[in-house]
Amino acid sequence: MSSFMEIEPEWIDYNGHLNMAYYLVLFDRGADEAFEAMGFGPAYAEARKLTTYTGEFRIRYLRELHLGSRVRISFQILDHDEKRFHAFQTLYHEDGWIAASAESLTLHVDMTGPKVVPMPEDIRAKVSAMAEDHAALPRPVDAGRSIGIRRRG
Repeated sequence: MSSFMEIEPEWIDYNGHLNMAYYLVLFDRGADEAFEAMGFGPAYAEARKLTTYTGEFRIRYLRELHLGSRVRISFQILDHDEKRFHAFQTLYHEDGWIAASAESLTLHVDMTGPKVVPMPEDIRAKVSAMAEDHAALPRPVDAGRSIGIRRRG
């Protein structure tokens, strides 16, 4: 679980709640802590010229957030291979209710290409270790959910 973050005043839209774009900012900031634990981040990119790119990202908005809200993000690896990982995040209000969830596919990239490449063994070991820890967690109900209009038969 990430550190607590606060909603910033400029993120509030004309409807009086958090603008949808800033949910992504919160998910990104929340993931930073998990990425650091796996060995990714600014130092990794600078030293090795390797980084991560988001290949796909989907947000499900469940409940409004307002100015003054404090939130935290959970991060769970659902699957991974040598070049990418599939993760699920949940955005929790400090009172414990869920405001949003997000699902992502992250790619490991050689910045000199740029091109998707296998992770170095030391980094892949950290990703695998985190994935093993997360394997004991229940799979999020919303993982793999598709977007569409449900029609009655």
